[in-house]
Amino acid sequence: MGQHKYKVIFENFTKRHFIKTFEKKYKSKWNQTQDDIIFMCEHIDNMLLTKRADLISIAENHRLAKLDFAIFGIKISPKASGNRCILAIDDDLNIVRILLVYSKNDIPAKNETQEWKNIIKAHYSDVASLFNL
Repeated sequence: MGQHKYKVIFENFTKRHFIKTFEKKYKSKWNQTQDDIIFMCEHIDNMLLTKRADLISIAENHRLAKLDFAIFGIKISPKASGNRCILAIDDDLNIVRILLVYSKNDIPAKNETQEWKNIIKAHYSDVASLFNL
């Protein structure tokens, strides 16, 4: 896979749910944070070469990934911040769909991975079936 720029789409579900929490909590810092997330997703292949993103699964020409991010202007590392994005990457169309944007505090700590998988199953049946979630 070559290093090229991806189109980034914030899914409506994530806009309506978790992003609203970030907007209220961080106000003006959220706009810059969102711009940073978009930039990282546009260059997702580079992010996957670092510790900022983890490849979760591959199916056909699609990848599922988790991206750590920090709030702009707050001196906490992306990993330590507990802020995550779940991404569906379409390598045929060069699109990154941002399915979820959440803080570890937004979902039960008992089993973070199972929780976001359940959310994906409930709201993104196309992604859930593609990756057998």
